[in-house]
Amino acid sequence: MATFGYPILFVFLFYVLLALSTVSNFSIAQRVVGPVAPGDGGNGRRELVPAMFVFGDSLIDNGNNNNIPSFAKANYYPYGIDFAGGPTGRFSNGYTIVDEIAVLLGLPLIPPYSQASGEDLLHGVNYASAAAGILDITGRNFVGRIPFNQQIRNFESTLDQITGNFGADHVANAIAHCIFFVGMGSNDYLNNYLMPNYNTRNVYNAEQFADLLVRQYSHQLTSLYNIGARKFAIAGVGSMACIPSILAQNPSSHCSPEVDNLLIPFNNNVKLMVDNLNGNLRGAKFTYIDNFRMIKDILSHPTSYGFSVIDRGCCGIGRNSGQITCLPFQTPCSDRDQYVFWDAFHPTAAVNIILARKAFSGNTVVAYPINIQQLASLDLEQN
Repeated sequence: MATFGYPILFVFLFYVLLALSTVSNFSIAQRVVGPVAPGDGGNGRRELVPAMFVFGDSLIDNGNNNNIPSFAKANYYPYGIDFAGGPTGRFSNGYTIVDEIAVLLGLPLIPPYSQASGEDLLHGVNYASAAAGILDITGRNFVGRIPFNQQIRNFESTLDQITGNFGADHVANAIAHCIFFVGMGSNDYLNNYLMPNYNTRNVYNAEQFADLLVRQYSHQLTSLYNIGARKFAIAGVGSMACIPSILAQNPSSHCSPEVDNLLIPFNNNVKLMVDNLNGNLRGAKFTYIDNFRMIKDILSHPTSYGFSVIDRGCCGIGRNSGQITCLPFQTPCSDRDQYVFWDAFHPTAAVNIILARKAFSGNTVVAYPINIQQLASLDLEQN
């Protein structure tokens, strides 16, 4: 297999950011993607669940890395250029997938753990952290990040706080009706297995590494079950063969099927894990969101989704706008809704909204065995 790793320039980027990006509250919103601003649930929708709790990485981080010593941050313009609150720490020009899912569930946008307190906790908390992985060691090149294990511990802290205010029985019943959205695994490949300064590839082949990850993942999800979670939406890792960072590593800007071939065993194992957990954890329901299939379909049929640019980021530097990701105050493309990729690694808000809506109401091809809307409406047996 060919050797892949993030360009060294990408690590250098974050040293630049550390010096330049003290602009966490720079509020520019030339266009607003999505119907509501942060904290505003006034979308006319009935709340389908009491709350949503979110665990993941930069695809759904909304500010948890802002105040930790990390090179993985997005709290500067032009990130958030199309978001009503401006730059917040979202690695997007606007909405993330979970922002749109929150709206579809009738909830306000879910606050980051780093900022949530008091009544902010009542509709859920987002614990996601850029550079985080299933494995604690993943993402160490970015220094600070909050791995999935720590995200779970942070949820336990939230649960203790809510229980102290409302009582254990009331909270246990409410938590059992909440959605737990989990999207992990991307960094275990991009910022671990594919990194030249990690030894992982010398120890595990693709199947062995997928087995390792999913065994750990299953234990972690079971831990959430043991502390009360019952309704789980598990997002598979999206196709990464054609992201601008990977394209930029090839002088001909070709996609890398080898990268996706690494991900396929992981996603297959996660889907099997969902079946196993559904069979073994009484009173719980897990569903698998097939981001890999959805991204591949968008890239294969971009015009049918309204996109015209699939081979470069809207904001970035170098070949395919993917050798260095979006820098502070860089001028992004003006026709962002035409782009599949926002920066070297992340989709645009337009793509995120498509993925969210398919996850919410799509068929079993993209949401297995049920979609998030159906998951929300389930009346599960209580232990």
